[in-house]
Amino acid sequence: MAELILGQVLRFEGNPMEDGPSAARHFPRGAVLVEGGHIRAVGEAEDLRRAHPAAEVTDCGSRLLSAGFVDAHAHYPQTAMIASWGKRLIDWLNSYTFPEEMRFADPAYAAGIAERYFDLLLAHGTTSVCSYCTIHPESVEAFFAEARTRGLRAWAGKTCMDRDTAPQGLRDTAQSAYDDSRRLLERWHGVDRLSYVITPRFAPTSTPEQLSALGALWAENPSCLMQTHLSEQTDEIAWVKSLYPEARDYLDTYETHGLLGPGGLFGHAIHLEPRERDRLREVDASLIHCPTSNTFIGSGLFDMDGLARAGQRIGLATDTGGGSSFSMLRTMAAAYEVAQLRHRALHPAELWWLATQGSARALRADDRIGNLAPGMEADIVAIDLSSTPAIAQRAAQAEDIWEALFPTIMMGDDRAIATVWIGGRRVARPA
Repeated sequence: MAELILGQVLRFEGNPMEDGPSAARHFPRGAVLVEGGHIRAVGEAEDLRRAHPAAEVTDCGSRLLSAGFVDAHAHYPQTAMIASWGKRLIDWLNSYTFPEEMRFADPAYAAGIAERYFDLLLAHGTTSVCSYCTIHPESVEAFFAEARTRGLRAWAGKTCMDRDTAPQGLRDTAQSAYDDSRRLLERWHGVDRLSYVITPRFAPTSTPEQLSALGALWAENPSCLMQTHLSEQTDEIAWVKSLYPEARDYLDTYETHGLLGPGGLFGHAIHLEPRERDRLREVDASLIHCPTSNTFIGSGLFDMDGLARAGQRIGLATDTGGGSSFSMLRTMAAAYEVAQLRHRALHPAELWWLATQGSARALRADDRIGNLAPGMEADIVAIDLSSTPAIAQRAAQAEDIWEALFPTIMMGDDRAIATVWIGGRRVARPA
């Protein structure tokens, strides 16, 4: 049976990073018609009620209906060690991340963290995610099994590391990385709403042989995405240069081994050389901005304005657990703050687009998720724009939707997420 969901409605008819705020369309009293897991119509509430009198009606009042948030870069195995104090990237990995990831050889532990992780995502209104797993196939199995149970659209891959820069308990080999990744790809890629992502962690933890093996696997499976890290910190870049002295720059360590192309997802991309910017744009790869992580670990300030004006494909992400929040609202707030430090005030329409359709576009899925439009999958959130007294008193003074929405972007948390639908099915909030 069709469901007609009423409320304020926000959808995009273009890219506000390029076309300005007018690319967003706001219906103060709108509706979304959902049937068979997909959106069938979006428009004025009274028009859709007249056109579909038999539809079951869910009235969300003044709450804002939006596409669910899309998190384009995360590490679900780092759920339990989020907000670990005081380290730069390399020390942080050795002190916190790698010891925690070793635990994912245990299928029961991996399954427990996957369940907790998806509870946290949905509580914060995130309906799709692209995650790194660990080197253990068990971690990938746990992630996809949990995502499938919940009916989510999700991406993930086995993280591959074979250099002695990674601890012994987290190393595979070039051959086992290829074999395990291929087996997991064949098992999960395209099952329901799941997609496999070829996942070298980053150049410092992979030998050239492993990067080449994964480049070959990507060439054999071009429908897959490929995710890795790029130019997150200056000391990381120096580390890469010492390990790959023949490379022209950091990006060249991937390009030389077949790991640069459309469908490439490059997390962070803060300290890019001019050649790297040009090549990323030429091949139409995606740059994934992780603002809470970049400030938390002290990495630097992403050049949103310059990269967007240059036509780069950009997504937004929490990067948990280097990122300090599971919330895409907090991530939008951090993106605003980082851009302000680079003298660019991102408009609320741009921030919301980055967290929904922009991230979906980065994942090559904006024809399926990230917007409220006919034919899209019905992943929807209802946002309470007065979720706390502080937010409510500011929103009450708003003269337009952007002034009403911006306090929730800057101060909102899981209390702002009133209702979540996954594939048209309402999700119960975790107890």
